[in-house]
Amino acid sequence: MLLHLSTWQEVEAYLQQSCGIILPIGSTEQHGPTGLIGTDAICAEAIARGVGEATQALVGPTINVGMALHHTAFPGTISLRPSTLILLVKEYVTCLTKVGFTKFYFINGHGGNIATLKAAFSETYAYLEDLQIANAQKVQCQVANWFMCGSVYKLAKELYGNQEGSHATPSEVALTQYVYPEAIKQAPLSTEVATGHRIYGATNFRQHYPDGRMGSNPALATPEHGKQFYDLAVKELSNDYLEFVNAE
Repeated sequence: MLLHLSTWQEVEAYLQQSCGIILPIGSTEQHGPTGLIGTDAICAEAIARGVGEATQALVGPTINVGMALHHTAFPGTISLRPSTLILLVKEYVTCLTKVGFTKFYFINGHGGNIATLKAAFSETYAYLEDLQIANAQKVQCQVANWFMCGSVYKLAKELYGNQEGSHATPSEVALTQYVYPEAIKQAPLSTEVATGHRIYGATNFRQHYPDGRMGSNPALATPEHGKQFYDLAVKELSNDYLEFVNAE
């Protein structure tokens, strides 16, 4: 059940059965010479819809732009500042809490969002209690990073070993190839790829990672691998969501 394809009456009826909602969140940022700029949002949205179908949960609109300031030296990247993303999450959760939602499950596709999301949850809990909104004390937010699922991590290591890397990875590229086979990209990739540098500002990042990859070889990705990652992530996160939403 997708929020943007539902009516308010349908959402009201849903709230009689469940107080949980899934919110996919990703990023709009460079992913190397062959990775789609929307990779992180595409992955989060596809998996969130799969989890929603498997658990009969409501799935909210995808937050396509995240915290990716360190990628902004590459054309096409769009980023929110951490403070802006915190406000956005707080507004989303506040609106939905007012009508009865209390369990917010963020399926995340971008590592750069994790710290900001956790800060946003703390800000939101305090804000709701300060406003004395009904059920504020019941609100719980959780972030689930699909790429950190145990089954996904294991398969990525089996398929790619050290060539998985940590950005523009073959696992995430494979998932986008499965979701959008018509948008598979080809480009020459150097055999040597930068790795191990600390992340500071955008200019520094591009200097150290000139083609946008971080230790990865996305040429190893295939749509068939993407289907495997999708199935594993949906299964694992469906179980996790149900545990979260049913816990006291």
